[in-house]
Amino acid sequence: MIINGLRYHAEPALLAASMLSSTHGLLQTMLRITTENRRGKLILSVEGRLAGPWVAALEQCWRELLLATPGQNFSIHLCGVSFIDNAGKILLREMHSLGGELIAEGCLNQAIVSEIVGTTEKAAAAQKKEKESEENKGTTIIFYIAILSLLIFPSATLAQSTTNPSPLPAVAPTGVMKLTLEQAVKLGLKQNPTQQVAVLNALESIQDMNVTRSEFLPQASLKVADSANRVNIYAQFGGQIPPDFPFAHHIGPYQIFSAGPTFGSSVIDLSLWKRYQASKADVGAAKASSLNTREQVILLIVSQYIGTLRAMANVVASRSRVELAQALYDQAADLQKEGVGTGIDTLRANVELQNEKQRLLEAENDREQSVFGLSKLLNLDPRQKLELADALSFFETPQPDVDSSINQALADRQEWKAIEYQEKSLAYEKQSAEYSRLPSLRFDGNWAYLGTSATNGIPTYVYTATAQVPLFTSGRIKAQVAKANLELQKLEQQKDDLRNQIALDVKTSLLNLGSARSEVQVANLGVKLAEQEVEQAGDRFRAGVANNIEVISAQDSLSRANDNQILALYRFNQARADYARSVGQMENTYTK
Repeated sequence: MIINGLRYHAEPALLAASMLSSTHGLLQTMLRITTENRRGKLILSVEGRLAGPWVAALEQCWRELLLATPGQNFSIHLCGVSFIDNAGKILLREMHSLGGELIAEGCLNQAIVSEIVGTTEKAAAAQKKEKESEENKGTTIIFYIAILSLLIFPSATLAQSTTNPSPLPAVAPTGVMKLTLEQAVKLGLKQNPTQQVAVLNALESIQDMNVTRSEFLPQASLKVADSANRVNIYAQFGGQIPPDFPFAHHIGPYQIFSAGPTFGSSVIDLSLWKRYQASKADVGAAKASSLNTREQVILLIVSQYIGTLRAMANVVASRSRVELAQALYDQAADLQKEGVGTGIDTLRANVELQNEKQRLLEAENDREQSVFGLSKLLNLDPRQKLELADALSFFETPQPDVDSSINQALADRQEWKAIEYQEKSLAYEKQSAEYSRLPSLRFDGNWAYLGTSATNGIPTYVYTATAQVPLFTSGRIKAQVAKANLELQKLEQQKDDLRNQIALDVKTSLLNLGSARSEVQVANLGVKLAEQEVEQAGDRFRAGVANNIEVISAQDSLSRANDNQILALYRFNQARADYARSVGQMENTYTK
């Protein structure tokens, strides 16, 4: 594929949004991706809807651009994007975190970009702070461990440092890995970085929920203090001290020793409870988003796998045509030697032979590039050789019903579940803001062993029950409720759009599936007829009834028929994958 002078290789199903071929004209209406290089900066322009499978298409295009132009600055223009779903936001956040500049127009897109940039900067700052803290803490711990080990076990420490060798470098893998489609999907789910990041994001949301839950659960801490005190009487009690005051103007120094626990808990706080329920809904949304990413990764792997099968089939067909062209060339040369054929027939056959050899070289190159792309999706060692154990085939399956497929998609698509969880979370956030007007009750206390030393202390304690009622918040609660209502309205619009998008995905995939099934039948018949044409043209040429123009023409017809058959099988298998993705059954279909 050539985009503005840069060459990228990808199957049409993977980068449907960026392909310019007529076979994917329907997909172009959904998303268009163009690239250009301005003064050493790569610009990726996106137009259309960044939702559903188009997110995976953009991700594949972006990652191939990174491989093709490593280390180059790039920016993403979102001025022509009409809608961005949650998966699109996650992808844009990842692109921004890797140095991509996000440029948008319009209130909605600018708000989304601002949110992504703000979240990324906060996360980077927090990560940097945490890393510095961990490094300081780790350095201190290592220092003390080293000192203790040298003091207690000096000889053992020295022996260990001299006997344990350094880790050996990784050895390049040997042999060839053969993978079926099912094995490739399972391996990709285990090793694909995008999938692993999605799982980590879901786990992170669980910890966010635990943090929120801790706010209304009991908390306790232990404090031990030993202090020396000297008090100024004037500062302590105020007033003027007479000059003839018979005592010193201070008290002390004296010692105070204190040891004991401090504890507290929220007894009644409905606002905190609703906030915890909102965090639980966020966990559900994060898990659904992770599963949605999982489905997209499976679709990428399946598409790349069957695309590689198509490239392999093209190589086999090209070799077969080279052998046929070689046989016809030898036949023309023999006839010329016998005085039956002419030089132009031999020359024409030789030209056709060289053309078929050229096509074979191109097919082999495309196959290798497709294998490399699959290896990258599976996150394999770059030195690992990979072979595919399956082949393009046709499975006669009944055509699914449209209405039942749409109902199944709304029940199983993880994007739909994620947006429902988000709706629940926003409803709880709204209730949390409303309930913050209500009274709250909290209990705190501490118990301490207190004295002037550790030997003469007595138990002391303080228990406090606090009731708090908001009287005036300067409109904060009202603004929070209004903001929650706006977020709910915005989410409702996104939900309606997602419902229509899911229905469109199902209808489009069913249309492509039915069309591809018919194409396979027509292509199989076309191959049989083309083979008969080649055989009859060869017989006529050998009999001297006709020159080899008919043979060359028959060869071209067979070449087109083979290409049509391979393309029809590829489209059928890709249509099956697209239908499985549209109804949320990718994993169930390809990991039995």
